[in-house]
Amino acid sequence: MKFLVLVLCVVAAMADPEWHTLDAHEVEQVQATWKAVSHDEVEILYTVFKAHPDIMAKFPKFTGKDLEAIKDTADFAVHASRIIGFFGEYVTLLGSSGNQAAIRTLLHDLGVFHKTRGITKAQFGEFRETMTAYLKGHNKWNADISHSWDDAFDKAFSVIFEVLES
Repeated sequence: MKFLVLVLCVVAAMADPEWHTLDAHEVEQVQATWKAVSHDEVEILYTVFKAHPDIMAKFPKFTGKDLEAIKDTADFAVHASRIIGFFGEYVTLLGSSGNQAAIRTLLHDLGVFHKTRGITKAQFGEFRETMTAYLKGHNKWNADISHSWDDAFDKAFSVIFEVLES
C-alpha cells in the first residue's frame, strides 16, 4: 500500500504544473537560516503556542495547561522535537529533484493527520507567521531570504491545503 501511495505521489508531482522545486539559491538560504535555529525546538514551539493559544488547544496533551508550567517538561520537549523536527526534515529534503516525491508524500501525510484533528488553513498561517518572525529574530534577514522562505512555505502549504480542502 505504501508503495502505491509513493507511486501516486510521484505521478502527481510530475503531472502538477504548480509543483515546483526551489532554485539552488533559495534552498541554500532556507537551509542556512534553518540551521541557525534547528536546535531551538522547545523555544520555537513555545513561541508558537504563546502567540497562538488556539494552536496549543489542538494538542490534547497540553489543552488547559499553563504554558509556562509545561515549557520545561520532558513531554513538551518530546512534542517540540517531533513537530519542529518534521519541519526540519522538510527543509533538509529541499534542493534535490530526487526528493520531490518524498517531500510531497511527507506533506500529504501531514495534511491528512492535521485534517483529522481539525487544523485550519488559518492556523497553518499562524504557524507560518510565528515561524517567520522567529527565523527573522535569529538570523540576518533581508528581502531575498524572506522571498526564499515564502517560496518554501508556499510549496509546503500547497500540498497540505490540497488535503485540507478535499
